[in-house]
Amino acid sequence: MGWVLLIAGVLLWSGAHLWKRVAPASRERFGDAGKGIVAGLLVLSIVLMVFGYKNADGPVWWGRSAALVGINNLLMVFAFYLFAASGAKTRITRIIKNPQLTAFKVWAFAHLLVNGDLASFVLFGGLLAWAVVEVITLKRAGVPWEPPHPVPVKKEVSAIVATIVVTAVVMAIHYWLGVTPWG
Repeated sequence: MGWVLLIAGVLLWSGAHLWKRVAPASRERFGDAGKGIVAGLLVLSIVLMVFGYKNADGPVWWGRSAALVGINNLLMVFAFYLFAASGAKTRITRIIKNPQLTAFKVWAFAHLLVNGDLASFVLFGGLLAWAVVEVITLKRAGVPWEPPHPVPVKKEVSAIVATIVVTAVVMAIHYWLGVTPWG
């Protein structure tokens, strides 16, 4: 049952996010109510992925090592920075067109490094595949992009502070859930 929930969660996450690009007419028919539908589907997909991941048994090819955990943690800090930079419109957003999706791809890849089991390949690999497809879909849709204007140092500082705070909170949540993120 865990596998069914896990796969359904990854597919639901992907479908809810891609709905606007793949079937724009269908999405437009719902108007503003569509935002609520997408939000509900995303919450449901996360619940399915969490319960599915916890209950999916399968082969394990590698486990955590000090080196992989260290690399994972550095990548996670970078992913959180990219996400914060997207909101603050920092200098890196002048280079990276989709910093949130890039952050998501870094997050998924980092988790694949330290989780060498089949359930992790389905979860993190599936979400990484979704993020790649999302970027390709955005490029094909011709969504315009204009790099932000020069950024004040204050925005860089706020993104760095947000990164540190979010990293600490996420590590605490992982620890609370029984996963030691710092090796």
